[in-house]
Amino acid sequence: MPLDLYCNGFIKNTHPTLGNLIAFLGRIMRRPRMQHRTKLAARRLRRAVKSEASLRIVVGSSGVFSPGWIPTDIEYLNLLKPADWQSFFRVNTVSAILAEHVWEHLTAPEGATAAGLCFKYLRPGGHLRLAVPDGFNPDPAYREWVRPGGSGMGADDHKMLYTHESLTRLLTDRGFTVDLLEYFDAAGTFHFTDWDPADGMIHRSRRFDPRNQDGKLGYTSLIIDAHKPAPLD
Repeated sequence: MPLDLYCNGFIKNTHPTLGNLIAFLGRIMRRPRMQHRTKLAARRLRRAVKSEASLRIVVGSSGVFSPGWIPTDIEYLNLLKPADWQSFFRVNTVSAILAEHVWEHLTAPEGATAAGLCFKYLRPGGHLRLAVPDGFNPDPAYREWVRPGGSGMGADDHKMLYTHESLTRLLTDRGFTVDLLEYFDAAGTFHFTDWDPADGMIHRSRRFDPRNQDGKLGYTSLIIDAHKPAPLD
């Protein structure tokens, strides 16, 4: 164990008040750097919005994105804050939105709000590609890993475990039409429709997750394309 981590742990265990103070001071010292990075990222987004003919954005990107896509993060483009979106985009102008393992961190009402906000800013004919953990995956270890409060990385912040039925219902209630790309049904059978990663790369998927080897599925996601209907001619 690194010495600094050992010392921090020792202080927290033996002097909890001092340990809390050190943690608090650490957060205070990091805050200006985080604020600076957030401002720079927001400026890059504004420049990209002005220069890109086709707006394709990744929400909750954490720095992971493909060429031609614009990365964003919660600090300046929050799915639950209409003012954030209004400050960057005009209604009906975004071509595509990609969210890989984001919606499970929202409650059901928050997920509906976020879907409605995406619908508002997508252009007619645009799409929202979502990937979330799959609640119909028949593997008990997988479900334990991804469930709210489960044992997997980040599961302590998970609020929902969707199935294709519940996520489809959420999206259609907000006006979307839905194409199911990858999912398990209630009987535990896996379904797959060929999809183009150029329309939104999902790393935790049948084809691209390295845990899937020799025809065996080690990790998959529930993947859905939600389309904003185009007006009829």
